[in-house]
Amino acid sequence: MNETEVGQYWNRNAPVWTNLVRAGYDVYRDYLNTPAFFATLPDIKNKEGIDIGCGEGYNTRLLADRGAILQAIDIAPAFIESAEVIEREFPLGIHYAVASATQLPFQNERFDFAVSFMCLMDLPEPEKAIQEAYRVLKPGSFFQFSIEHPCFKPPYLKKLRNTEGKTYAVAVGEYFSGNDGEIEEWIFRNTPPQIKEQTPQFQVPRFHRTLTFWMNAVINAGFSIEEINEPCPSDEHIREKPSLQSAAVVGYFLHIRCRKP
Repeated sequence: MNETEVGQYWNRNAPVWTNLVRAGYDVYRDYLNTPAFFATLPDIKNKEGIDIGCGEGYNTRLLADRGAILQAIDIAPAFIESAEVIEREFPLGIHYAVASATQLPFQNERFDFAVSFMCLMDLPEPEKAIQEAYRVLKPGSFFQFSIEHPCFKPPYLKKLRNTEGKTYAVAVGEYFSGNDGEIEEWIFRNTPPQIKEQTPQFQVPRFHRTLTFWMNAVINAGFSIEEINEPCPSDEHIREKPSLQSAAVVGYFLHIRCRKP
């Protein structure tokens, strides 16, 4: 599967995805993944940055709230349209564009920082996107991104639950076999049943890569790895949102911050 085909899937997913995340049903994003990402993000006030694979712009707006000057791109026009609607209603000075992460429409060494939230693992050739991030960054600038944890979200995954329904372990397999655009169908777990019944599931192309692949992709692009994080929910957040409980058993997400020398 090529990048154009991937973009078509995400463009079809975008309207339902946008409605559900804005309704608060992406609990992993709102209560775990995004807060952990921002907890380790360096100061970006008055710095120009790019959000690669911005989706409907939720995290882009949080970056702007921290004082950043932002360009944001996504391959799905429907996501960009949704992001621009909010930008017109509540202007933050964000410039959105439809573009590929592997062919960024910006000159060399333009940006003070780059970020990407849960995008790169959905690309057929994520190493090219990492190289592009390197190209558009000024020397000394950082690139911070989040992906599904390759060790704990391989092609085969089964949650093992006790009699109370709590996850106590996760069985994983086919780690080295990978896949190349196999379609997964799912919807946010916290979506209310009545909405699930009336809503089509997302169709998401999967491109599993090993941890070795990701580390080497960053290093081969020329970056120096600066910090790695595997978010884990607090007991307080699990009490508030019980569906987060299994994310305290294994790490579902991996955050990497790297820097251009």
